[in-house]
Amino acid sequence: MHVPSLFDSFFMGGFECSTHRRQDGRRLDLIENTAHQRWAAEDYTALRQQGLRSARDGLRWHLIEATPGHYDWSSFLPQLQAAEQAGVQVIWDLCHYGWPDHIDIWRPQFVERFARFAAAAARLVREHSDRVPFYSPLNEMSFWAWAGGEVGYFSPLATGRGDELKHQLIRASIAAIEAIREVDPRARFVQVDPVIHVVARSNRASEQEDAERYRLSQFQAWDMLTGMQWPGLGGKPEYLDIVGVNYYPDNQWFLGGDTLWRGEPHYRPFSGILAEVHQRYRRPILVAETGAEGDQRVDWLRYVGEQVHLALQRGLPLEGICLYPVVDYPGWIDDRHCPTGLFGFADELGRRPVHAPLAMELQRQRTLFEALAGQLARQA
Repeated sequence: MHVPSLFDSFFMGGFECSTHRRQDGRRLDLIENTAHQRWAAEDYTALRQQGLRSARDGLRWHLIEATPGHYDWSSFLPQLQAAEQAGVQVIWDLCHYGWPDHIDIWRPQFVERFARFAAAAARLVREHSDRVPFYSPLNEMSFWAWAGGEVGYFSPLATGRGDELKHQLIRASIAAIEAIREVDPRARFVQVDPVIHVVARSNRASEQEDAERYRLSQFQAWDMLTGMQWPGLGGKPEYLDIVGVNYYPDNQWFLGGDTLWRGEPHYRPFSGILAEVHQRYRRPILVAETGAEGDQRVDWLRYVGEQVHLALQRGLPLEGICLYPVVDYPGWIDDRHCPTGLFGFADELGRRPVHAPLAMELQRQRTLFEALAGQLARQA
């Protein structure tokens, strides 16, 4: 039986850290917009108070390397130090959709510059922490390739170039892994992407094939990292260390776009999706993002918890569940208040209101998983 052991706590909190440019050219900075930049110490302390001793957080490359070749760590060092002081283990996102404007993402220099940045970040982390470091080099490479390279939803705002962008992101991720391992061979890597399920509306063979082709596309980035697809990109099995799966209420849909909701006949249980990921890669799995808005938060956490509990009982190597985002945030497109978090917006003293129903369910889930971990340990 598998006993989770990679992270300091099975449940963790993730801070939204997107830094991409929207279609109107405005760059987002969710670490600033949620005031996490200002209240990092208070935020990490709040996590600990809820029993969350592990987290996901991010660096903002566009601020750190605003001048080519010069790294200004003033936007990141306070986060790093605050996490250390609070005793919170962090998986650091090195690039969450955003990069400096002076780098062309389509050129070889993007790969080279990202690798240098990753190595510099790893040196800084090693100087300020004795922990085994965890990194997520490039967040959601498959989704980024679709959103930024295929449909022009956000930067680099291209259309019809999704495969090209995905290949570039894979090269950059591999280069970053190699650069970081030269600095700190202990480093671990979480490769994060959404898991999905796509269903055809009819029994027509062509539609069934299209739906299955779309469904299987979720594996492309991980396959490329391992060398299973496009081995010329340089992929090797060792580049896929920990598989990070992101899963939300709308991650299943009918071919053509309509969401397939939980409870509908064709909805696939999350535990089944996790089993397929495990069968394909045989790697540790982290539910790297999951959550819902408003009143759905509690029910969704209960569902995901039940499914992960079932997966662990079946021997799957699940290592944790990350509530994401763990604080409310302003929406990407319209700045609306998105009530997704365990915590709300901060007041003038950095205090964030706790969403009490979600906190109660989280504590219930923690109790259940602690009991299960004890049971698994006795069976191991």
